[in-house]
Amino acid sequence: MQQARVAINLDGLVRDFGDVRAVDGVSLDVPQGGIFGFLGPNGAGKTTTIGLLLGLLEPTAGRAEVLGFDPATAGHEVRQRTGAVLEHTGIYEALTAEDNLGFYARVYGLSEPERGQRIRAILESMGLWERRHDKAGTWSRGMQQRLALARALLHRPSLVFLDEPTAGLDVMAATAVREDLARLAADGTTIFLTTHNMAEAERLCGRVAVIRRGRLLAVGAPDELRTATGAPRLDIWGRGFDEPLLERVRSLPTVRSVARVDGHLALELVPPAEPAPLVDLLVRSGAEIDEVRRGQASLEEVFVTLMEEDR
Repeated sequence: MQQARVAINLDGLVRDFGDVRAVDGVSLDVPQGGIFGFLGPNGAGKTTTIGLLLGLLEPTAGRAEVLGFDPATAGHEVRQRTGAVLEHTGIYEALTAEDNLGFYARVYGLSEPERGQRIRAILESMGLWERRHDKAGTWSRGMQQRLALARALLHRPSLVFLDEPTAGLDVMAATAVREDLARLAADGTTIFLTTHNMAEAERLCGRVAVIRRGRLLAVGAPDELRTATGAPRLDIWGRGFDEPLLERVRSLPTVRSVARVDGHLALELVPPAEPAPLVDLLVRSGAEIDEVRRGQASLEEVFVTLMEEDR
C-alpha cells in the first residue's frame, strides 16, 4: 500500500520564550490533503507552532519541514507556497475587496492577465463577487474572515494555515466559513487548523492532534481517539427508572455516571464494563426497556479526559 505523502513534519520541535517553554519536543506528521486539527486550550502552544512552521519564529531545538522546506532556513519559500489566516486577517479596511486582492496578487507575483481572472474566481467561490466594490471595513466580521480566506488562497497554495478561523463569529458566519473549508479540503487543499472548538474539529477534521502546555498528548482520527480515550456509554430508553433504582445503578463499580438526557438514560461506564449485566439489573428491578444503544464519547469529552489526565 502506498503511504500518504506528508505536508508537514515536526521532529522534536522546541520553542522557549525566556524561562517559558511554549512548544515542548513536538514530533508529528501531517499528511497531504484534508483538514488536520491542532487542538488545545488557550496558551497551549498552537499559535507558536504555526509561527515556527511559517518561519516567523526560530526553534530553540528540533526541526520542522513544510512542503519539503525547513522553515528555519527557507521561510520565504514556505510562505510563498502556503496561505495563512492568523490572528490579524491582513485585510485593509480602507480598500475594496477587489483592491485588497489586487494588492496581494501583485505581492504573490501573479501576472496582470491572471490577476483579474483569479480575483473574480476566488470571490465568486466565496460568494463575495457582488460586493467586490465595497470597502472591506464596511463588511461584517464574518465577511471579512471569508475575504481573508480568499486572500490566503489567491495564489493557489497547496497548504493553508488557519488559526482559530471562526473565533468570535456568529453562528451563520461560522457555518459559512466551515462550509468553505470543507469544500477546499474536498478539492485537495491541505488545511492545518488550530482551534479550541471541539465541535468544530469533530465536524471538519479527518485527523487531530491534542496539545497542552506545549506537549503533544494524542494524535489520530477523532474515532480513534474516542475509542482509545473516551469511556464507553450506554443510552437506554424506557420507563420505570425511579430514583431509588438510579441510586442503585450509580453505586455500581462499573458505572461512572448516570444522567437523564432528552427523555432517556445516559450511562457512562468504567472500562471494560459490558452493558448486558446493567440491562439485566434494570429489567429485574422492574424497569421497562424499549431500546438500548451503545453510545460513543464526543471529541469534547475525549479532550476533557486528556486535560484531566495531564494535570
